[in-house]
Order: sequence, then C-alpha cells, then structure tokens
Amino acid sequence: MTAVYEALSVQEKREVGMYGCIVAQMREAVEQSITFRFSGPAMMAASLMSDCQEIMAYNPSDDFNAREDVRQALNRAKWILFTYVMKQD
Repeated sequence: MTAVYEALSVQEKREVGMYGCIVAQMREAVEQSITFRFSGPAMMAASLMSDCQEIMAYNPSDDFNAREDVRQALNRAKWILFTYVMKQD
C-alpha cells in the first residue's frame, strides 16, 4: 500500500475499492467532461458501459484485473445515473 492510500479515511478507501477513486475525484472528472456538458450524464454512463463491453470482449474471462476494471466502471456508471439522472429528493 502507498502512503497516499494509507492516509485516506475508511470511507475513502471503500470508495476506491468500489470506483477506483474517491467520489470527489469522480465528481470532478464527470463534471469537467465534454461528454457530460454536451450530451449529459446518461450518455456518460452509457459510454462507461460500452467501455465495459470492450474490456470483456478483448480480455480472457479469468483476467482478474479486467474483471475488476469492469466492476469498477459499472459502479461508476451506476453512481452517475443515481447522482445525476435519477435525482433523488
């Protein structure tokens, strides 16, 4: 483990496990994205899901790193949908 990771809070470590980054970094990346600005959050989520299809198509099914990349990308897509599309009150 790196010193940067060790300095994260328990919640931030959980976020890294789920998304590959902390939520604050993800929010910044999403909101600065050209796709987000011009096509909207649903298109960003769809793009992430397309990325998952590509990863699955070109990597063996027993490739742990590829499966982990897909899992985290799908979690990011769900986060975008829940945060920006389904606007919970």
